[in-house]
Amino acid sequence: MKKINEQSINLANSILVTLLLSAVIITSGCKEEGPAEKTGKKLDQTIESSNEKIDEQVDALKQSIDAKEEAMKKQSETVGEVIDDAAITVKAKAAMMADPLVSAFNIDITTVQGVVKLNGAVTNQQIIDRALEIVRATPGVKSVENHLVVSTGDLR
Repeated sequence: MKKINEQSINLANSILVTLLLSAVIITSGCKEEGPAEKTGKKLDQTIESSNEKIDEQVDALKQSIDAKEEAMKKQSETVGEVIDDAAITVKAKAAMMADPLVSAFNIDITTVQGVVKLNGAVTNQQIIDRALEIVRATPGVKSVENHLVVSTGDLR
């Protein structure tokens, strides 16, 4: 009986060792990647790399669009300012032509970014004061630079 028990124990140990070795062999075989797994990993890496490149390109395009929009905005503001400046000059000139005190004098008017510059010669300070009053009342004028001078010569 003792012999049978020992044989049973030896047999059980042999079966156990065989099962354990089989489990080790099976699990070690699972750890190795086959061609499908390797291809899958490469595909995942390629997709990830492509997505990163696409994101970079999208960001670059967004920056380019933003820069172009900003440039167009500045350009339209510049065109708008030129038109506004021309309108201010025309309105101020028309108002001066309609005024009997200053209409007879050749007063040059230029406008840059809403700043009106008056140049010329007039016969007295009263005409300068009236010209400044007319220009300051013109819509869109931000400030006035007076370069008018009083001259005693024939200015008409």
